[in-house]
Amino acid sequence: MLYKKFQDIELSALGLGCMRFPVLNGDDGQIDEAQAEAIVRCAMERGVNYYDTAWPYHKGRSEPVMGRILSKYPRKAYYLATKFPGYLTENFPKAEEIFASQLERCRVDYFDFYLFHSVSDGNIDGYLDPRYGIIDFFREQKKAGRIRHLGFSTHGSLATVKRFLDAFPEAEFCQIQLNYMDWTFQRAQDKVTLLRERGIPIWVMEPVRGGRLASLDEGSEKKLRALRPDESIPAWAFRFLQSIDGIGMVLSGMSNFEQLQDNITTMSESKPLSPAEWDALLNVAQELTRRTAVPCTRCRYCVEKCPKTLDIPSLLALYNRKVAEEDIRSELAALPAEKQPPPASPAIAVKRSARRVSGSHRPWTALHTCCTAERCVFRPSVIRCAQNHQKEPFSHGADRDRQPGGGAGRKERLRRL
Repeated sequence: MLYKKFQDIELSALGLGCMRFPVLNGDDGQIDEAQAEAIVRCAMERGVNYYDTAWPYHKGRSEPVMGRILSKYPRKAYYLATKFPGYLTENFPKAEEIFASQLERCRVDYFDFYLFHSVSDGNIDGYLDPRYGIIDFFREQKKAGRIRHLGFSTHGSLATVKRFLDAFPEAEFCQIQLNYMDWTFQRAQDKVTLLRERGIPIWVMEPVRGGRLASLDEGSEKKLRALRPDESIPAWAFRFLQSIDGIGMVLSGMSNFEQLQDNITTMSESKPLSPAEWDALLNVAQELTRRTAVPCTRCRYCVEKCPKTLDIPSLLALYNRKVAEEDIRSELAALPAEKQPPPASPAIAVKRSARRVSGSHRPWTALHTCCTAERCVFRPSVIRCAQNHQKEPFSHGADRDRQPGGGAGRKERLRRL
């Protein structure tokens, strides 16, 4: 395992993300604890010493499960990270209560790394609101020794990242979604540049984009294997990251031993890309982007608040396949009737024959209209806006005035469409 120096400690170059453990009965809230423990044991034995969990992972079960598993190891054998769940604005008044519960759930007296979770365009006002004093509260926890290193994660726009750094200049690290598809697709390159300018170490989440980059179409895989015959397809995502200066940690949610062993083997040596390999990989990314209408990494945050308990990530995956002109009728037919997207209604369907999606024209159809929740990612105006604004990802928990397709701007966009 490669290790990287962070201040006065050595961190494994690969960290275990605790959001994608094996589950029972297809229920994300029922972690297969025996399998999760075996994965952690294997990771420990292979040199992984960084474990990243969070309040909402696995419907709130990740923290207590990790607490039970890690309690069997010496406290100095691992570095534990978790996050304040500010992605839901309702949590801002409960910071003290939530933090105390996290320490109890994780069975620790302190967190090695603690993050303000998912700072975004829609929740940054809450994070910076003096009524809640969120940053000041966690600064005090750090002074008291209950947090060793304090940083933040973000899916927000570049302007939001700048604004948060201005308010929290002592951030010790920043966790961003970074992979070769999002290098330009969601402007990750600009965030990397900003963080380097500010001297902030970069933590990486979604290196294989929720599994999207673990396998590619036959043509893309053939191109990459011609350049590196012995390199696995998932390994290309990590080699891409090894080619970027400033990265201190790469997190991967590995849900089986094959993924774990492959990623650990990859991260046991550094093989950055040559200029020709870099260009070839970004060309592959461009083709992937062309066939992706709605960006989704299957984080499942949206599922928690869905009044119809829809499997939103799976439906989005089907929608992306439909946009790519694949036949998804059999998969849709297999869904329960109440979970199936209805036909586009005249009131919301775009009557024009095509819309611009990632550089190509695709027909528009409604995805889901089951409720009237303004924040629902299935609201056609939101999806349509996501198609037209690929370079600015819509953020978790964004309010409707800031969310693509929301507020006054939504009416104007609908009028134009």
